[in-house]
Amino acid sequence: MFVDKVQISVKAGKGGDGVVSWRHERYIDRGGPDGGDGGDGGDVLVRATNAVNTLASFRHKQVIEAKPGGSGSKQRKHGANGDDVVIKVPTGTQVKNGDELIADLIQPGQEAVIAFGGKGGFGNAHFKSSTRQAPRVAEKGERGEQFDLDLELKLIADVGLVGLPNAGKSTFLSVVSNAKPRIADYPFTTLEPNLGVADVDSDSLLIADIPGLIEGAAQGKGLGDEFLRHIERTAVIIHLVDGYEDDVAGVYKTIQKELKDYKIDLSDKPQIVVLSKTDGLEDKVVKQKLKQLQKVSKSKDVLTMSAHTKEGVPEVLRAALKQVKTVRLVPQARDQEDENAPIVMTLSDEDRWEVEPYGDNWMVTGKKIERFAGRTDFENEAGVDRLHDIMRKMGILHALSRQGAEAGQTVQIGAHPEQKIKL
Repeated sequence: MFVDKVQISVKAGKGGDGVVSWRHERYIDRGGPDGGDGGDGGDVLVRATNAVNTLASFRHKQVIEAKPGGSGSKQRKHGANGDDVVIKVPTGTQVKNGDELIADLIQPGQEAVIAFGGKGGFGNAHFKSSTRQAPRVAEKGERGEQFDLDLELKLIADVGLVGLPNAGKSTFLSVVSNAKPRIADYPFTTLEPNLGVADVDSDSLLIADIPGLIEGAAQGKGLGDEFLRHIERTAVIIHLVDGYEDDVAGVYKTIQKELKDYKIDLSDKPQIVVLSKTDGLEDKVVKQKLKQLQKVSKSKDVLTMSAHTKEGVPEVLRAALKQVKTVRLVPQARDQEDENAPIVMTLSDEDRWEVEPYGDNWMVTGKKIERFAGRTDFENEAGVDRLHDIMRKMGILHALSRQGAEAGQTVQIGAHPEQKIKL
């Protein structure tokens, strides 16, 4: 079953906790802190592969979770790092968090981290200094990132076949490649994209047969809106127009409008317009309809073809190959850096924080302070004292005082209710 859009839940591993431990050896009095650090939690990665061509295997998976890091132990032993989880997806898959594009995997073997594991907490050996000989504080491991993400497959083909239902796209693909699309003499036979490799002289083309478009497809009518995304990455479009249509120019315009009205204007892609199914038509009718297409077509390549008799098929493939090579050779535009542009310094988002009333108490948000809070053991008095000290150094306690916070009130740090301290 072909599936090209799914939602998955991913959860990276939690970091392991640091520990409070003391060196205990014979003849060594007050050996000092020797609590080890926790290991880092595992990451969740995606990796592109050509071994699969659909996202169907993710339809029933609830949560994809990486392993947590191990806790530290005495004698400064470091906890084991959690194992990563690698999700294998078809080449051409995009990973999105809402409207934000997280990863776009366009090459086999390409991979990206989509959820980072939490860092392991420090053990008390980490906090030893000349002025603090016996620290009784250790950190908890950070939470791993957790997201609901959308996977969206956009086929990466050289050529995309478009046209009204029953224009002959599947027949053409079956003739030029080993693909076996469903073929019948009625509309909407093709219900999902099909891929095939066509040999062209000493070269080849990867061709995608896209389910037939109808008027209004770009707005969601029929099947076209679901599959137009697969044309986005193709280098060239072969637009098939059924030679038995009464108004071939009108049919051409209908498909062009749907390509143009899609969220990305696809009508500007290089196209080869083909009058198909010409084997049963008289020569004068073919010439008449060919002239009608040439009059309205923006493409220089307007050809005729019969997939049934294979007449004109080699010419269509060669024209497509020529255009594909031209498109692939065009260098991609790159942003050029202006050597004279001024250097603009900005504060890191990591260091920003905000204080605001939260009911009868207060809320503090900010990446850095929330990370410190996430590593704090709120059952450990020394750990809470350390968090107080960090908030003082960051200016948060001063800001709370200026806004009217009073002793005894509660301050929640971030969205997790357990991360609370008393002023």
